[in-house]
Amino acid sequence: MMPKITMRAGALLTVLGTVVWTVSIAKPIAFAGGTTVMGEYGAGTMEEVQVFYAPSHHYSVGGGYLRLDSDVDESVKNIAYARGNYLVKRWNMSAAQANVFVWGGAGGASGNDFSGQAFTGNAGAQADYETRRIYASLKSDFYDSSEFTHRIDTLQLGVAPYAHEYDQLAVWLVVQGRTYTGNLYGGTEWAALLRIFKGSVWVEAGVTEDGNLQSMVMVNF
Repeated sequence: MMPKITMRAGALLTVLGTVVWTVSIAKPIAFAGGTTVMGEYGAGTMEEVQVFYAPSHHYSVGGGYLRLDSDVDESVKNIAYARGNYLVKRWNMSAAQANVFVWGGAGGASGNDFSGQAFTGNAGAQADYETRRIYASLKSDFYDSSEFTHRIDTLQLGVAPYAHEYDQLAVWLVVQGRTYTGNLYGGTEWAALLRIFKGSVWVEAGVTEDGNLQSMVMVNF
């Protein structure tokens, strides 16, 4: 009887370990003592680079740079910021995980439609749910200054053709919908993406309905 119980417990731990590793790599907090470096090209409307260090699995600190190019009035914003991320709640289930993150920070911005530097606050939140075959996330990122206010909302829904193991290459097919406020883009920007990752490296690339490149690279170490 004992070997069967041990085998079942081992299988459960393997599934849980795979799920935790799978979902943690895409979050603003990866693992305690880890550093996350991320770069994203958002179809010509946004470009972002972030670096975060996590003293604990509950929070991380770091900073980033965000460039916003309006598709409406050709205005450009360059925002540099420092930020803290916090894990509000994590649900560890037998074959799935869900998370809620919040973040906040501040920095400075320049633009071609105003002079000088504008103090800029940043706040946001992310909620997600993932198994080894299904993924869903909703993220909202808000930037506010005396010169502008922008919010970027991103919805992602994904499906994996196969349930990968820890040491296997993971492949996901993802549909993304993104909206921008503050006269950056009219309507919802839809994209079809291919996401692959193995170990500590995550790569995501595809095209929007307008035929523009949408891509992201993330490395945890």
